[in-house]
Amino acid sequence: MTTGKSGARVWRGRGVHRKQDSPERLAAEAARLTWLSAQGLPCPRVVSLSDDALVTTTVPGRPLTALPPAAQPRAITALAEVLRALHSLPVASCPFDARLRTTTAAARSRAALGLVDLTAPDGARRGWSVPLLLAELAATLPTQEELVVCHGDPGLPNVLFDDDGEVTGLLDVERLGVADRCRDLAIAARSTRDRLGGTRAEQLLEHYGASDRDALVLPFYRLLDEFF
Repeated sequence: MTTGKSGARVWRGRGVHRKQDSPERLAAEAARLTWLSAQGLPCPRVVSLSDDALVTTTVPGRPLTALPPAAQPRAITALAEVLRALHSLPVASCPFDARLRTTTAAARSRAALGLVDLTAPDGARRGWSVPLLLAELAATLPTQEELVVCHGDPGLPNVLFDDDGEVTGLLDVERLGVADRCRDLAIAARSTRDRLGGTRAEQLLEHYGASDRDALVLPFYRLLDEFF
């Protein structure tokens, strides 16, 4: 049994995973897994859902950081490719909303409820208070969004690969929804930087084809993620 960042508890059995969390969070993830699987992207399949547990199939593979060093360059490219594939899905077909009007409201709500974890902030914001984070969030809010279907939390632990560096599955899709692509790029690049170094993070953004505009917006989405 393991406990994730969100507090969910996960048991790994033979061919299945069983997750315990709030009924709302379990239902949100089950709905998104069902939708994502129907789009042809690799992810666990829902086996069963109840008020206290979500059971899904086990996806083969391992995180990028556990791959042989020789496979990591291909895996970085494959991560960029699967993000592009996800982001190319028709926005109108996605029933889940993660636009700024939704996520900033959720950020403010989590701040008001004392749910913002300040123990491991992004390096530039070490020592910041929640009110300071909120003020910065308001001051740097983008005026436009370039909307795609986003994973919502594509850090390296949430993407599995085979030994050749090909993606085998996208995990923990509870935050999947329509949002600016920089939401995904900010989290994926930061996770890559923290675990594999800045060069690999730059390669990820280059292989994805990030624009000059994306580079300007990424810091805001890293800030937004502090609230979750």
